[in-house]
Amino acid sequence: MFRLAASSAYKASSLRSLNMTITARSVSQWAKVPQGPPDPILGVTEAFRADKNPKKINLGVGAYRDDNNKPYVLECVKKAEKIIYTAAQDKEYLGITGLAAYNQLAAELAYGENSAALKEGRVVTAQSLSGTGALRIGGEFLARWYNGQGGKKIYLPTPSWGNHGNIFRDSKLEVGNYRYYDKKNIGLDFAGMKEDLVNLPNESIVILHACAHNPTGVDPTEAQWRELSDIFKKKGHVAFFDMAYQGFASGDPSKDAFAVRHFVDEGHKILMSQSFSKNLGLYGERVGLFSIVVADTEEAKRVDSQIKILVRPMYSNPPLSGPRIVKEVLGNPELKAEWHGEVKAMADRIISMRAELRNHLEKTYGSKKNWSHITSQIGMFAFTGLSPEQVARLKSEFSVYLTNDGRISIAGITSGNVKYLAEAIHNVSKD
Repeated sequence: MFRLAASSAYKASSLRSLNMTITARSVSQWAKVPQGPPDPILGVTEAFRADKNPKKINLGVGAYRDDNNKPYVLECVKKAEKIIYTAAQDKEYLGITGLAAYNQLAAELAYGENSAALKEGRVVTAQSLSGTGALRIGGEFLARWYNGQGGKKIYLPTPSWGNHGNIFRDSKLEVGNYRYYDKKNIGLDFAGMKEDLVNLPNESIVILHACAHNPTGVDPTEAQWRELSDIFKKKGHVAFFDMAYQGFASGDPSKDAFAVRHFVDEGHKILMSQSFSKNLGLYGERVGLFSIVVADTEEAKRVDSQIKILVRPMYSNPPLSGPRIVKEVLGNPELKAEWHGEVKAMADRIISMRAELRNHLEKTYGSKKNWSHITSQIGMFAFTGLSPEQVARLKSEFSVYLTNDGRISIAGITSGNVKYLAEAIHNVSKD
């Protein structure tokens, strides 16, 4: 009898243990992972897609569209792809820092073919996963090796591209800010910018948008860039240029590279991120370049070795197809000339849409507000100066979708919708 009771107790205990084990296993290891906030741009696109209004306009997406509001594949890119296909090249791994011929051509586009730093072997390059990847490589490199007085802290303009802070915080850098945009005047707060840069600790790391500042479209003039260079020199600051729109801003790649080239000519040891998403329309190819200017060839070898050590465990080596396209376009004189024409045409369409929007606001609808900032800003984006309440009305009353800060993508404006957009903006801003 005792044995039977003991056996029953043992079985009951085993069953309870089994049930507890099953219950524990039924609770996911990831049950406590919180829901992350939605991406503000994707939210705009989702709301746009759900809207049934045939007049709806999406001004949130940062990708070029033609005047029919369709994605545009450049003709020079199509021709380059045919050349690559005909050549039947292999699909072997690239080296850790990418396709060497591409790196050289991309660097020449940014620094200039006659750049002394390039000719002297003082520019270290690494192919990257577009501009985002280049910024991350730079952030990781700075976190490991920067020892300036400003410490491992990087300063961004206010405002800056929404992903900048995420990239550098994930690189274990502290993120600070400096004044840049004047909301009241809808323009550059140059006095505030200079004051903040002067008051930063010596040898601070500072992000600069080389051209077509995202999200405001507000850039310093060439004279102002020269002043900034002088401040950086006096303070010993390190400039990290983000150049995502070379050629796409003004239509002239050399003009858009003025700030970068001037700083390098003045002796600054800059870091730089490049992207070919906008100016060659290679969004999904993820083609970019990280580069850093150093003191001499011996230093270049050491820096290059550490960049390879950094990249290897992150993604081993970069993809092949995108850089082959860029290499063909920039390395073939005929295709490069065609690209110059096409990138100017894209920039000109953006510039013309700015002019038409302002003209309709002021002339067609007689708006009494000052809309000069629409045409004085440059590049894909414009800060309209509209309030969150006005943005909400644009969405609810006119099916015009943009981010709550009033930023619009000019690429979403066409000759077919610009008048309707002007009417909508006028109606929500006239009170």
